[in-house]
Amino acid sequence: MKNKLKELKVLILKAAYTAGEGHIASAFSVMDILWVLYDGVLKIDPLKPNDPNRDRFFLSKGHASLGLYAVLAEKGFFDKKEFDNLCAFDSMLGGHPDKNKISGVEASTGSLGHGFPMAVGAALGLKISNKKSRVFALIGDGEANEGTVWEAALLASHHKLNNLTLIVDHNHSTDRALGIGNLTKKFEAFGWQSVSINGHNHKEIFKALLLKSATKPTAIIAETIKGHGTKTMEGNPAWHHKAPNKEELEIILKELK
Repeated sequence: MKNKLKELKVLILKAAYTAGEGHIASAFSVMDILWVLYDGVLKIDPLKPNDPNRDRFFLSKGHASLGLYAVLAEKGFFDKKEFDNLCAFDSMLGGHPDKNKISGVEASTGSLGHGFPMAVGAALGLKISNKKSRVFALIGDGEANEGTVWEAALLASHHKLNNLTLIVDHNHSTDRALGIGNLTKKFEAFGWQSVSINGHNHKEIFKALLLKSATKPTAIIAETIKGHGTKTMEGNPAWHHKAPNKEELEIILKELK
């Protein structure tokens, strides 16, 4: 599994280098979460991506799209050759995911604070329809500064959406601008079941994703490192939105673990 994730990170790095575009560090901070979700939890068939009984995943943190693209391609939703054309005019893979172009993408996201409310609406609709499908959403800690996140959290709690799980990629990217506080306690105060985990530990991720309350939505606060796996990018704000040049690419490929 470790080798597989390294392989996918190499795919991301080389595609971003060629395109001169991409939020690589954000993608790396969520890679472990996405892999565990798609590899062992999410019930969705790449051959039937629109099956009405599927589980749903909303990448509200749309700029981490490279991580989602890599996992979707590995799971057979589309050919990895699409990475060769990343962010080109006629490419289906853009800087943010487009549900009208990419198989397996549940919603077009990127405007922060919007994807999570869509996930709440989907969870409510499934519950009203008496479907057993689960809904997962992933936001960033900076995104948690958006008011729509907390409005949606209140709505989910009010309607007892126990089919909904929110994952917060707490990579501390917002710390320099605005402290977000104790997110575990905040979601509990909003009526959620809430846990904090190591967002790079696959056993902890898997255990948390299986949690389901009888009456409450679940929030998973995943402590992560932005740019995880390479010393050049880890915790370095300069890599928030930056593609490597040839020299940087060679250095990062050697560092990658």
